[in-house]
Amino acid sequence: MQRVGARPQKQSLFSLFEIPMSIPEAALQRAAVLREQLAEHNYRYYVLDEPSIPDAEYDRLFAELQQLEADYPELIGPDSPTQRVGGAPLSVFDEVQHTVPMLSLGNVFSEGELRDFDRRVREGLGHEQIRYCVEPKLDGLAISLRYEQGVLVRAATRGDGHSGEDVTANVRTITSLPLRLRGAHPAVLEVRGEVFMPRDGFEALNQRQREQGNKTFANPRNAAAGSLRQLDPRITATRPLRIYCYGVGVVEGAELPDSHYRILQSLRDWGLPVSPEIRVVEGVENCLAYYETIGQGRDSLPYDIDGVVYKVDSIPQQQELGFVSRAPRWAIAHKFPAQEELTVIEAVEWQVGRTGALTPVARLRPVAVGGVTVSNATLHNLDELRRKDVHIGDTAIVRRAGDVIPEVVGVLAERRPPDAPMPKLPTHCPICDADVLRAEGESVARCSGGLYCPAQRKEALKHFASRKAMDIDGLGDKLVEQLVEADLLHDPADIFSLDTQQVAGLERMGEKSAQNLIQAIERSKATTLPRFLFAMGIREVGEATAANLAQHFGSLEAIEAASEEALLAVDDVGPIVAKHIHGFFAQPHNREVIERLRAEGVKWPEVARPSAEQQPLLGQTFVLTGTLAMSRDEAKQALQALGAKVAGSVSKKTTVVVAGEAAGSKLTKAEQLGVEIWDEARLRQLLDEYS
Repeated sequence: MQRVGARPQKQSLFSLFEIPMSIPEAALQRAAVLREQLAEHNYRYYVLDEPSIPDAEYDRLFAELQQLEADYPELIGPDSPTQRVGGAPLSVFDEVQHTVPMLSLGNVFSEGELRDFDRRVREGLGHEQIRYCVEPKLDGLAISLRYEQGVLVRAATRGDGHSGEDVTANVRTITSLPLRLRGAHPAVLEVRGEVFMPRDGFEALNQRQREQGNKTFANPRNAAAGSLRQLDPRITATRPLRIYCYGVGVVEGAELPDSHYRILQSLRDWGLPVSPEIRVVEGVENCLAYYETIGQGRDSLPYDIDGVVYKVDSIPQQQELGFVSRAPRWAIAHKFPAQEELTVIEAVEWQVGRTGALTPVARLRPVAVGGVTVSNATLHNLDELRRKDVHIGDTAIVRRAGDVIPEVVGVLAERRPPDAPMPKLPTHCPICDADVLRAEGESVARCSGGLYCPAQRKEALKHFASRKAMDIDGLGDKLVEQLVEADLLHDPADIFSLDTQQVAGLERMGEKSAQNLIQAIERSKATTLPRFLFAMGIREVGEATAANLAQHFGSLEAIEAASEEALLAVDDVGPIVAKHIHGFFAQPHNREVIERLRAEGVKWPEVARPSAEQQPLLGQTFVLTGTLAMSRDEAKQALQALGAKVAGSVSKKTTVVVAGEAAGSKLTKAEQLGVEIWDEARLRQLLDEYS
């Protein structure tokens, strides 16, 4: 059954628009009753799973409301259950910045890895046993929903976690999602959830696709993602999408419970669908029991899942544990064993990456793995190739786990054909014929052609122009390849020498497109030092490391002149990274490219470096433990602003441990090591002195 509608609030069903006096009072009242009835039936059907009327009766009520709104169009409001059919097609999705980042979860694949996660949580909190909220991990698409005054105003995809695409028009067509919340709710509520396609809906959709002569979808996840990102919402409205909510982001105008499970129950009370399989359990043993139970019943669920998610249930404990990189320390996804199939390795080829690394890739006899046809699989590196004893012609076990690149897990040696050859590492690059070198102790072999190798050149240029690097709008992968093949680009500095006529002469490029690109190249000259460093493509130097380098040294010249020892003083830079950075700037051709880039006008503002007076805690290390009145992040940022380093563990190098209520093992260790211990009042006194 496909239903539409959401429960409007009782206080003012038509508060979002004015009702002309010409509409009869009876029509106004009947429309209000119908909307409330339809919303209630939707809530019972989708959220409570307790339908109270037959489908035919629901359809009659819906048709009656449609007729009333047809007779009196002024009755139609944005939260009417009839307004889900989709509006006019879009030309492009707008970008949405997430106020609170939508973080991804770390993964574990075994019981031992889960026990390690639980141990880290217990040690971080100083507790013997942890209460977890557990739920199936849906195989769908993450979404953010923003309600203001109870009305859905925006929906956005997760994107890169910091910004996503505005898919509000499409999400409004999902029949299980309320357009208006029930009851008393926060003034602003951002809800996080997963859009998915039930298996029966997926089968029905593919059957329609076949009947209409259209391409079918490989699996429900692909079907859900493709449906949600349709530029025409009317197409999305025909797709059987559902959503389950699993958390919140921004909340204003209300206090939420201090339990993750109870927050989900609040969402349910407000009319938002949540998974009926969510439970609260005590300790890791019960987590494993839940994982086993869900795994055994996986095939009987009406939707695809690829694992289980465990979250520390206490919100204060979540806040105490905080985050690492882009993932929370208080949650983990326990993935089910990856789906595997057998096929034949028909050849092994060597791909050359941006850094010159040669990666062996198995060319496979095509096989369906996890709903996707796989014809290539990674063999990682030469050591893995040897360890797995891969021969051309072997029957191989191929695994695909979610969105991870398919890999060859192993081979069945007993099925090996006679004289099946072993793949050999080429002595010369398959792209530029330069020597292939393999440093002692390294598993990776590299082409020595550098920027002169077309494979490295193309990848280096693509990286240089990418959004998080120099952000040259319009200079995408295909255009970079055309420019390299046309012998117009040899290194990043050549980009800034391009002219309109050169670009306009390329395939699928006209005068206007060429002008737009040249303008985008000109705009990109004004950048920042962290972006420029990241754009250089130095091995192991990502966005965070580039930012740390810029902040620590303050100028490109200082980084270029830095020794490996000086580089080690930078946060997030270890011996290997220091060697890569130092080696990069030691190469004359790299310095030459940088000089040419600056001569072409690439520039950035000076990095503002705090003075010694502004960083009175420079060189001191603080550790925060226990529950503080201020949030962990607030305290950490305040200390870092004063120059302190905030560590996650206590050692002899720790200067001060700030202990809040229920401080655990970190406080004990500080006492054993004789480290100075403060309470929160002493910390606030320090911060007030420098505020």
